[in-house]
Formats: sequence, structure tokens, C-alpha cells
Amino acid sequence: MPTAPSKKEPIPQIDEKKACFALEVRPSPIHRWGIYAKELIPKGRKIIEYTGEKINRKETNRRADGPLNYLFTLTSYWTIDGSVGGSGAQYINHCCTPNCYAWILRGHILYMSARDIQPGEELTIDYRFDHDVAAVPCACGAADCRGTINLKKEPKPRKKAARKATKTTGKRVKTTAKKRSR
Repeated sequence: MPTAPSKKEPIPQIDEKKACFALEVRPSPIHRWGIYAKELIPKGRKIIEYTGEKINRKETNRRADGPLNYLFTLTSYWTIDGSVGGSGAQYINHCCTPNCYAWILRGHILYMSARDIQPGEELTIDYRFDHDVAAVPCACGAADCRGTINLKKEPKPRKKAARKATKTTGKRVKTTAKKRSR
């Protein structure tokens, strides 16, 4: 069930210097606050830069335990915490069929439009949480929702299936199985 912002909570702001289109913050049916387009955003355009405090792994682990966090992994060592000096992009919610994607370019996180986005439409991105971390329920409401913000674990191909493909097609299938020593 999505969490609604409290009535006493101030409305978050968007840093217009980091946004390339007119955007607004409103309550979202997905989760708390959402970012909405105030004008048509064409496909393939930069919408806003995700900014905030640059923190290391140790600090990321400490902050991740809070009730709400706006952490975006930049590299295996660095994370951007949008709750400290964020541009407003941290309020773009997850959706399993997003209209935006993240592009990391020279240490900057840019949110780009994956398709034309109409005025009044909420901006969404696939958070793509790793399947190895605790599952986070999804409330996006998309027709093909995964049910979780986490990526689904890809099943490993079975050895028998690989051998069967070789027998039926006559072509060798490369497998990564290690040979046993006798």
C-alpha cells in the first residue's frame, strides 16, 4: 500500500537549474510525492539531473537503514543521497513500465525520457533493485508489474537442456559447467 505524504509535510521543490522542462511535485498514487510533466517532453531528451551529497559505501550502508532514503548508486563505491541537496529528481517514483531511464555520464546521473511524456503524466523510472536484497513491494499498478521493485532472478540454464539442444540441432552449445576431476 503506497504511503501518502502527511498534510503538515511541506511540498518538496524542484531545482529549476537542474531541470530541462517544466515539472511539478504532487502527491502520487504510487508513493508519497511524485514528479509530473507540465509540458510535453519528447523521447530521448534530458529531463533532470539527479543530484545530492556524494557518499561512500560505509555511509551509504548507514543511511540505507532509515525509513525513507533517496540513495542512487553511482559506482561500486559512490552513492548520491538525494535527500541532501537533491534536485527534486529523488521524487521520481518506480514503475515496472517506466517513461524515463537513468544515464550516468562522467559522474552525473541524468534522467532521460524513454518515450514522449504528456503534460500531467507522472515521471517514472525502473529502480532495478538487485534480486539479492530484501524484496520491496511495488505499487506502480502497471499491467505487467513484477510485484516488486527488485529485478527477478534469471534462472540458470540446466545442463540437460543444453545437451538436448546439441542432440536436436547438431550444434554444440557452450556451457559454463566445470568438469569433475576423477
